[in-house]
Amino acid sequence: MINEERFTSNVNGKATALYTLRNSNGLVTQITNFGAHIVSLFVPDKDGDFADVVLGLDNIEDYVSGNGPYMGAICGRSANRIANGTFELEGEVYQLAVNNGPNHLHGGMTGFNKVVWDAEKVSSNQLILSYLSKDGEEHYPGNLKVQVVYTLTEKDELIVEYQATTDKTTLVNLASHSYFNLEGEGSGKILDHELTIHADFFTPIDDTSIPTGEILRVKGTPMDFTTQKAIGKDLFMENEQLKNGAGYDHNWVLKNRSGVLGLAATAYAPLSGRVMEVFTTQPGVQFYSSNWMENEKGKHGKVYNKHEGFCLETQHFPDAINHPYFPSSVLKPGQVYRHSCIHRFLTR
Repeated sequence: MINEERFTSNVNGKATALYTLRNSNGLVTQITNFGAHIVSLFVPDKDGDFADVVLGLDNIEDYVSGNGPYMGAICGRSANRIANGTFELEGEVYQLAVNNGPNHLHGGMTGFNKVVWDAEKVSSNQLILSYLSKDGEEHYPGNLKVQVVYTLTEKDELIVEYQATTDKTTLVNLASHSYFNLEGEGSGKILDHELTIHADFFTPIDDTSIPTGEILRVKGTPMDFTTQKAIGKDLFMENEQLKNGAGYDHNWVLKNRSGVLGLAATAYAPLSGRVMEVFTTQPGVQFYSSNWMENEKGKHGKVYNKHEGFCLETQHFPDAINHPYFPSSVLKPGQVYRHSCIHRFLTR
């Protein structure tokens, strides 16, 4: 495990720490209040041997100085991409930072992954983090009060629950950006991991990774994960969508009704026998096969490269504000944004 002293620091006048949650079955997760990052997550394999299954960093300095791939972070105020960093709300046009090609990504230059959250409540199996994103922060409107609750249950579940309120109409799309390798972080590529995504449709993207506005069937395409298949099976096919995303970096339209908890995806690592089921109340899941990861500093002297982790980010559709028929990511005063995501671990 990571030494908690390595995360005891002060960033922009606020204290940082590393919090360790456990259950009676031996599962352990460590979370820092800097960016609300999940730093480590230890789960057993089919023989009862534990390994850390999330990619991450060793100390707070690396998280603060790093501009890498959001390993384990909470992304916001609006996760994923917004075309040209521009949107209109109630007749006013907002221009956000452009930090991913021509587009806005994961909340901008200083998103929720780069701020110190307040630890409101800590127990042996639960951590409550909160943050006030002030009106105009990263050019988003409204004072947004955000709370994220991490709970490690006796059912071997890591539950992430989000809540937010605003005093002015704004955008909210929060997501956890953990990279998983169910054989253990730093153990190599995840191409043999087998994945099921409970979705018959996906939102295709242009060559800047912005949705075209279409909603297409996955059947007959490399995007079809309706039955379990290895991540690497179709990853290198000649296909326009795979070319546009440099691999899998797309939003799948989940079968479960938005707001109702349902099974989004199941990942299985054949060697270790570890299984991760992902449940969510959100309408979409972004599956990312870490196509752009290259020589990224990792934990314990390891270096992470392409396809050595995968993300299943439950969220609203990318660029939803600019597609009126996508599920809305707009939050108004008096409304409460709620989003639950459960990662359940078992073996096969």
